Amino acid sequence: MQTEALKNLVIDALEDLKAQEISEINVSKLTSVTDIMVIATGTSSRHIAALANNVQVKVKEAGVKPLGCEGDNGSDWVLLDLGDVVLHVMLPETRALYDLERLWSDLPRETREEYEQRS
Repeated sequence: MQTEALKNLVIDALEDLKAQEISEINVSKLTSVTDIMVIATGTSSRHIAALANNVQVKVKEAGVKPLGCEGDNGSDWVLLDLGDVVLHVMLPETRALYDLERLWSDLPRETREEYEQRS
């Protein structure tokens, strides 16, 4: 599945269960780990678990096998690794504390090619 289609599938699955403050960050030029990070807020630990589970179900139905999931019921942060897309679902307090949008926007804009040539 293409990265853009996978990202849209993730966002649609989040919207289905009323995720809040959904944002996306293109990190393809900053890291080789993933291309897009999707960040969303849930209203409770149960809501976060339900959001992550709904995304897992929808991507599996589309033929995508998640590479990993960190966090579980009762967590204030669940990370779902889908390869080209990584999903972070957090409680509002956790999202404010880690502020991933600011963290990733403050990184130097080195391209992958520049990094690989340096290494």
